[in-house]
Amino acid sequence: MRRSSRSPAEDYTLADVTLPSLGESVTEGIITQWFKKVGDAVARDEALFEVSTDKVDSEMPSPAAGVLTQILAQEGDTVQTGSRVAVIDENAVAGSTPLSAPTPPGAPTAPTTPTPRAAPGAPNEAEELGVVMSPVVRRILADGEVDPSTLRGSGPGGAITRRDAERAVANGPTDEVLVPLSNGRRRMGQHMALSAQTTPHGFVAIEADGDIFAKLESMGRVSRDGVGVTDEMVVSLAGVRALGEFEYLNATFAGDELVVHRSVNLGFMRVVENDGMLVPVVHAAAGLTLRALARRVSELGERVASHHLTTDDLMGGTFTIAGAPSEHTLTSVPIIIQPQVAVLSLGAVRQVPVVVTEDGVTSVEVGRRLVLGLSFDHRVCESVAAASYLERVAELLSGMDLESEL
Repeated sequence: MRRSSRSPAEDYTLADVTLPSLGESVTEGIITQWFKKVGDAVARDEALFEVSTDKVDSEMPSPAAGVLTQILAQEGDTVQTGSRVAVIDENAVAGSTPLSAPTPPGAPTAPTTPTPRAAPGAPNEAEELGVVMSPVVRRILADGEVDPSTLRGSGPGGAITRRDAERAVANGPTDEVLVPLSNGRRRMGQHMALSAQTTPHGFVAIEADGDIFAKLESMGRVSRDGVGVTDEMVVSLAGVRALGEFEYLNATFAGDELVVHRSVNLGFMRVVENDGMLVPVVHAAAGLTLRALARRVSELGERVASHHLTTDDLMGGTFTIAGAPSEHTLTSVPIIIQPQVAVLSLGAVRQVPVVVTEDGVTSVEVGRRLVLGLSFDHRVCESVAAASYLERVAELLSGMDLESEL
C-alpha cells in the first residue's frame, strides 16, 4: 500500500509493510528478527525481517525500495496477518533524516536513535558486489566458504537467494524431487498404518547370553547339509520352542475372537530392495531341527531374491521374527503383522565385557550378548508375561545343543 504526501521541501511516497498471508490456517506470526534498522536503505524484495509461525520460519521481502522510516512491530511481538509492521519512504536517501509517517493508535513506537552514516567511499557489501543478499544468505555462504562474487543470483535484480546459496555450498542441485511410492511400499505403509491404529502395541526387551554364537562360528556356521546358518535362525528355533509354553502368543484375531494356533507358521521380515518389505512364512515350524529350519529359511530367501515367491509362501503366518537390521543395531521395535499378536525381534550379537562370579571370585571376561525384544498386543498379554516369554527364549538359546541340531 502506498500513500503520497507533499511537504514544502519535496514530494515523497510512503509504502506500508504488512505481514502477508503465511499459509492456510495461519493467522499470526512472531517477529523474530529485523534485518534492517530505521534509516537503512532497503532494496525491493530484499529480506527485511524474519517471522516465525507454528509451521515455519520465513524471511519476509521488502515490498518496495527506499529507506526504512518506521518499525511498528518489535522483535518478539506477535502480529496478525495483514497488520502494518513498518513504513518505507520510497524517495528518501539513506543517511538522511527519515520523514515520519502517521502511526496508528496503540502501535509500537519506532526507534528514534539516528543511524550512523557509512564513511564516504566505503560501500556496503551488497553495493560492492552489485547484488542483494540477506543476512541468512551471507551466513550460509560464509559458513560454506563460498565467495558471493562467484555466484549469479536467481532472485529479482540478480539477488542471491537462499536456494542459490544452498546450491553453491552443496555444489549441486538442492531442489526437492518428487519420488512416487512403489506399490510394495504403498501396501506396506497401508498395512502398518492399519496395524498401528488397530492394535494396542506394547514392547519389552531383555539382554540374553549369546555365547552359543561363538560355538556356531567354531562349527563354520553351516549345517551338515552345507546350508549357511545365521544368528537369526538360531534365535528363531528357540523362539518357536518357547511358544509351546506361551500358546496365546501364537495366535491371530478373527473379529473379536482370538484364534490360538497349534501349528506355528513362522514369518520372517525381509526387505525387498526399493520396494518395501515382505514376510515369507515357514509353515509347520514347530518340531523342526535347526538344520531343517535353516534349509527352509534359505529356500525362502532365494525365492525372495529371485522374485519367485508364491502366494502360499506369504500366507498363514501366526508369529513373526524380525532380525537385526544391521550389525550395529541394539534393538528394534517392529509393528505387529496383522492379524497376529506378537513379533520377536533381535539385535546384533555383540562382544561385551561380562562380570562373572565363580566360587565367590568376581572377574570380568569377554562375552557375547544380544537384545531380544517382543512387540505384543496388549489385548493378549501384558509386559510381565511378554518378559517371561523372552526369558524362556534366552534359556532355550543358551542350552541349545548345536552338534545334534546341525
